[in-house]
Amino acid sequence: MERKRAFAPVVDANTRLLILGSLPGEASLAAGQYYAHPRNAFWRLTGAAVGRPDLADLAYEARLETLRAHGVGLWDVIAEAVRVGSLDTAIRLPTHADLKTLIASLPHLRAVAFNGGRAAKEGERVLGPDTGAFRRIILPSSSPALAKPLAWKAERWAIIGELGATLPRPS
Repeated sequence: MERKRAFAPVVDANTRLLILGSLPGEASLAAGQYYAHPRNAFWRLTGAAVGRPDLADLAYEARLETLRAHGVGLWDVIAEAVRVGSLDTAIRLPTHADLKTLIASLPHLRAVAFNGGRAAKEGERVLGPDTGAFRRIILPSSSPALAKPLAWKAERWAIIGELGATLPRPS
């Protein structure tokens, strides 16, 4: 079986919040873009939370630039794995991303948000015990596999915007 590989992290020196997914799904891998499946609510949820409800309508590179401008970075907790289809439950033989090294390179990081339960489980395994160095948040998955209404998810994802207002900006 072919191993699926994650994308490079989308971060810069001003990243204050890092959102970690599990591993890109088939639509994302085919497009070479984070959260490319049209039914995945990531861009709508994140856009609403950071005050950019038009985020999902922007070209992909503009979406990434908008996130960076808001101090938000993206990556996945699994660097590669065997998986048939796109469901997190189908992930086998994962190799974890080097989260500790990435996090150590982000001087303004204040919070890590996990997009879904599998990302949280794998991420906590990699990061180890919470040292209080940054806040850890578990968000409900933006995937359509989590059959909850968008409004329910948006209420929980709103913390991203709340954090953006309270996290110190680099000087």
